Amino acid sequence: MNIYVLILAALIPMVVGFIWYNPKVFGNAWMQASGMTDEKVKSGNMLAIMGISLVLSFLLAFAMQSIVIHQMGVSSIFMDPSLGKEHPDLKEFMDKYGTMFRTFKHGALHGTLAGFTLALPILGTNAMFERKGFKYIAVNCGYWIVTLALMGGVICQFA
Repeated sequence: MNIYVLILAALIPMVVGFIWYNPKVFGNAWMQASGMTDEKVKSGNMLAIMGISLVLSFLLAFAMQSIVIHQMGVSSIFMDPSLGKEHPDLKEFMDKYGTMFRTFKHGALHGTLAGFTLALPILGTNAMFERKGFKYIAVNCGYWIVTLALMGGVICQFA
């Protein structure tokens, strides 16, 4: 686990959100669909919102490792309870296969799949119970699909 890669990946939702929810992109559509007003936006403690969002983004980046890096589960296969540590064959296995499918493109694919199979069902379900429309679901899910694709790509390529 490379902490710097996770920090970089944690910044991606912030940067994509800054662009995605800009009024010149999808910001006005999101505000209309969500019922958000300029007054509500200005009333929030932006320092706390950004700080907590960054912490949550870091947790998401940490979780994304297991989605985009296939080798994450290998160490559990090679754990030797009698030794209390990894089996000696793990090093040989990782030397041979540790970099397979470790590209930005592969990580972005898995990030996109995570967006469609995790973010869309969760946000879509919430939106339906909140009586939000298709536009609300499309804007928010689109953001998370793009964000998870970029996070997955960065994590898979550089972690």
